[in-house]
Amino acid sequence: MGTVRVVIADDNLQTREMLAQFLAQQNGIEIVGTANNGLEAIEEVQKQEPDVLICDMIMPQMDGYGVLERMQSMKLAKTPGVIVLTALSRDDFIARAINLGACYYMVKPFDFTLLAKRVFEVAGEKDRAEALAVQPNKSAASSAESLEERIANLFLTVGIPAHVKGYQYLREGVRMVVDNPDLMGHITKELYPGIARRFDTTSSKVERAIRHAIEVAWNRGRIEALDEAFGKNVCSLNDKPTNGEFIALVSDRMRIKESA
Repeated sequence: MGTVRVVIADDNLQTREMLAQFLAQQNGIEIVGTANNGLEAIEEVQKQEPDVLICDMIMPQMDGYGVLERMQSMKLAKTPGVIVLTALSRDDFIARAINLGACYYMVKPFDFTLLAKRVFEVAGEKDRAEALAVQPNKSAASSAESLEERIANLFLTVGIPAHVKGYQYLREGVRMVVDNPDLMGHITKELYPGIARRFDTTSSKVERAIRHAIEVAWNRGRIEALDEAFGKNVCSLNDKPTNGEFIALVSDRMRIKESA
């Protein structure tokens, strides 16, 4: 039995480190690379030639679907088995990932030991997989990560792709407003500057990028998806919400789900 070489791609540093630490402790698994976005994931796959790629679906620059699509078109010396990690549990999301070549689709929160079993199974190490006993209630996601994934799920549903820069700014803005609703009364003076500090940019760039992300969603014409996501008629396709209105809609939706 050889060592299973693994690359982990996830834009959440805490999740990435937790996964790497746990899997590295398993006899027969070696973490040979990590990535915090889809483009880095592709680079690590080319450089390290891993047996298994563990890939989050929502990442900046290129999401997990983009990684799977790129790998299909690349001439790799070794194509790794892919395990997808995400909170996007809709059947169509799962089917798309499997059709693009994912071996397993694991919905957060998940059991770390179960992930290790899947790593061995993907690598063809069935004896090692069967030797691992899965422990119940061993969650891999914190409540903060759960909020991030819920936001990501909604953005993907309404048509805001993860590679659009405004996506990251919107996600941060929603998180901030969920934690502090009073920020909605101080968007220009507090919310935009707060997002800008987080990403080392300017308030004006944050405002423009968020406006672009919203326009992308509305230009895709998925008004039924928008209405379904927000649970009501938000706007017509010719009447896009302002940045503040959109952030308020998403934040309210997140708070409703948290209290449900």
